[in-house]
Amino acid sequence: MTLRNASEAFEILLVEDNPGDARLAQEALKEGRMTSRLKVVVDGVEAMSFLRREGPYAGSPRPNLILLDLNLPRKDGRQVLAELKADEDLRRIPVVVLTTSQAEQDILRSYDLHANCYITKPVDLDRFISVVRSIEEYWCSVVTLPPR
Repeated sequence: MTLRNASEAFEILLVEDNPGDARLAQEALKEGRMTSRLKVVVDGVEAMSFLRREGPYAGSPRPNLILLDLNLPRKDGRQVLAELKADEDLRRIPVVVLTTSQAEQDILRSYDLHANCYITKPVDLDRFISVVRSIEEYWCSVVTLPPR
């Protein structure tokens, strides 16, 4: 059982610089069974502005979940994760690292920085869609999250 109201949309922030992967994630969530709203930002600087509700993101909702790519322009995902988890106001937002990297050092570093989950993006289109839907279902309906 989750703490969120069933009528309330589940807010997901996707930090992804690859437009193809972002589009696939949007399509997967649109066709899913959950009531999720996906916001997409393309780099780490924009992600932190969104999370801190700065500038054009002043009225943005606080996400229930962050899907974070590691290899981003301007500020990479590792830097975002470190900054996010060091921020008392943001650290409880769960972060799923969703990246192409299978490098052991990236996996270890992500968990050292308190990522909640590390998933290597599948290359296969159908498998990618399945993984995104599984993430949504797990975090929307199985896990109990702290209040926003």
